[in-house]
Amino acid sequence: VQLQASGGGLVQAGDSLRLSCAPSRRTFSSLVMGWFRQAPGEEREFVSGISWSGTMTYYADSVKGRFTISRDNAKNTVYLQMNSLKPEDTAVYYCAADNQLPGRWDNAKLFHYWGQGTLVTVSS
Repeated sequence: VQLQASGGGLVQAGDSLRLSCAPSRRTFSSLVMGWFRQAPGEEREFVSGISWSGTMTYYADSVKGRFTISRDNAKNTVYLQMNSLKPEDTAVYYCAADNQLPGRWDNAKLFHYWGQGTLVTVSS
């Protein structure tokens, strides 16, 4: 499964961005999807996850209330709507996928498929 993330860019604090990720696999609805991010010099960290049908969503505490994950199985796309962006949100954002619901969403090792990332830069 190849994942293509897009939508990153340079924005100011308080602005919004929407990231998209479109897996190559047609059976998109059989994949659980997640978003992770990695800032320079930092470890990759969990941002958000969504179950196959979209009925279950998960967020890191740092983004709760500001970010919203969603998926459109008809369009084979998962989205991450990011509002009220902060400079500390600056990172490369990666989408990830797996066939199974992870026991822990914040464990990147449980996701077998990864995209190449899209850079989000938030200026103060």
